[in-house]
Amino acid sequence: MQMSWEQARAELDVVLANSDRLVRAIASGRRRGSQPQWRRIEIRPVEIKAGRRIQVVRLDERQAHTTNLETTEWLAVIDELLDEGFGHWHVDTVDEQLALRVTKKGDALVHRGKPSEAVSETTTAHDRVKVRRLNPENPDVQRFLTAVGISDAQGRIKPSRQDKYRQIEEFVRVLDVAVNDALIAGSLSESSAEKPWHLVDLGCGNAYLTMAAYVFLGLVRGEHVRVHGVDVREDSFQRNSELAMKLGIDPNVTFEAAYISEAKDRAADVVLALHACDTATDDALARAVQSSASVVLASPCCHHDLQRQIGTRAPTPYGLLTGSGILRERFIDVLTDSIRAELLRCVGYRVDVIEYVSDEHTNRNLMIRAIRTGAPPRRRDVDEYDALIADWGIEPRLAHLIAPQIALGRDRLAT
Repeated sequence: MQMSWEQARAELDVVLANSDRLVRAIASGRRRGSQPQWRRIEIRPVEIKAGRRIQVVRLDERQAHTTNLETTEWLAVIDELLDEGFGHWHVDTVDEQLALRVTKKGDALVHRGKPSEAVSETTTAHDRVKVRRLNPENPDVQRFLTAVGISDAQGRIKPSRQDKYRQIEEFVRVLDVAVNDALIAGSLSESSAEKPWHLVDLGCGNAYLTMAAYVFLGLVRGEHVRVHGVDVREDSFQRNSELAMKLGIDPNVTFEAAYISEAKDRAADVVLALHACDTATDDALARAVQSSASVVLASPCCHHDLQRQIGTRAPTPYGLLTGSGILRERFIDVLTDSIRAELLRCVGYRVDVIEYVSDEHTNRNLMIRAIRTGAPPRRRDVDEYDALIADWGIEPRLAHLIAPQIALGRDRLAT
């Protein structure tokens, strides 16, 4: 249906304002004569400890800026977003799917359709939407969940494994969004039989998430994808290989027993490093950068390297941050991951750090999410990074591992 932008805007306003029915919305592109401040906007309801919020993620070339808004705050932001000048809007609600595109002449083409298949069910208590990527009713998903002990023989999620299911489901959601973002950024091409995506999980452990990534991307989403898991333990290699064979996915899902730094060279489009201990996370991030991976998802743990380098010393006036053992540990954890994120930005990635699953389920819930855009680093960021490293007198392992790529990035400094 074709209509004026003013009419289409009024319809968008109504749909977005009904936050109880909203599932997600994405704004991208630009209207003729407009230059949006942001490359893309993503909107969705979220549940946090404080209650239901509308999450607005504003993405530029280097990072994502996330805010969680109460309903009254959200209503005040809608006009601001509609004024940005985006040329494309895609909105999913409980009731319908709305797609809007503004033409070169300034008119709007609006299509309304049935709700997205991703909207699988609503809860009767609050009529809130559950978007399930790994729906247990899908036979391939059910087979996987049963094989790893999350579902019973009838395909029902075991009460004692609900937390694990939520963790896997949230991981897959993050992966789905990241892959879509890389496709939009142009760093990831559409998958094909001739050129499948290569996903590598470095430090895969028991490979629940490795296999979940394949089940979702390959069997649910229908992509051509090859998955390879690397873990130093020989028993993990044997167990994971046997499980892949049991599920019948072993032609596309393989494993290797090796240290991350010694793993077989293979090009990677997507790199996972989920709970790789200490500098193993740096090794994984370095492999991702060296492969020019389009998507990197890393959930670090055990930050010992900078803990050893800093000890109890601190530059003036930051002694308060390192005087207490537990505060020193937590501060250096944050410092380590902040440095990792900034180094990835220096070599052409847009990076944000998220809590990818509630700390009620696991305290290892921080994730570095990076999408390769090729954007040069900003001089201000590089200067601040250099000052930080000099003040603390530290040598981050990742900086050493990707020194050639950092040097190339600095040669392309943006103002």
